[in-house]
Amino acid sequence: MSQQILYIEDNAFNRILVRRILEAEGIKVIEADNAAEGIEIAKQIVPDLILMDLSMPELDGLTATRALRQIPSLSHVPIIALTANVMPADRSRALEVCDGYIPKPIDVDNFPAEVQRYLRS
Repeated sequence: MSQQILYIEDNAFNRILVRRILEAEGIKVIEADNAAEGIEIAKQIVPDLILMDLSMPELDGLTATRALRQIPSLSHVPIIALTANVMPADRSRALEVCDGYIPKPIDVDNFPAEVQRYLRS
């Protein structure tokens, strides 16, 4: 059974890029274009990993991550911030609630290995 990742991201271009990179590695990518939808999908599928954009309209990624942490069936699922918020304070804030941090723009050569590392941990 292939691993599946839920990618919560409001930018369609970013979703396409990440899906193409990870599917080439044999990882199934389920997409949500906003945080509220992502939370609902996560509850239904219980993914192996969640990639979370932090800057989204209506419900931001940090708030969504805190909500996901309250769902018992998802408590073991790593949530990785995948964000263009790259200032040191942004990284610190993200790591207060997320299990990891990957800055955008992603390094397409190293991205699959970074994701695999989080999937194994």
